[in-house]
Amino acid sequence: MRYTLSFLLVWGLSSCTLDSADLQSDQWNVINYWAIWCKPCREEIPELNRLDQEADITVVGVNFDGKQGAGLAADVADLDIQFRVIADPADILGISRPTVLPTTLVVSPEGEVIATLVGPQTASSIATHIRRQP
Repeated sequence: MRYTLSFLLVWGLSSCTLDSADLQSDQWNVINYWAIWCKPCREEIPELNRLDQEADITVVGVNFDGKQGAGLAADVADLDIQFRVIADPADILGISRPTVLPTTLVVSPEGEVIATLVGPQTASSIATHIRRQP
């Protein structure tokens, strides 16, 4: 299902938990579901940090356990997450909440979820899905 990013920004992401973060409407967005106890999540965080440095890609994270405040900040610091962490946008995107971690969503600049990647990813594996798009 396709939603515009402006709708997401205004309606859905106003309750961000760690940072006042927005999805970027002019570039690719990568949404990664993670948890402190998930070993593959821990292994892919450096790749996601690297991917977030790309000029046309924004990475945001979603804490699977729904932590907020100091608990969330401690987990972010422990994993050295360098990208923003937002509230779960699954309902707004019209998708089911992931049941397997890590799960990564690739969202086009037009706001369409074009890939749901289950399992640990690399910057290269995610970028491959982005390059396939016209």
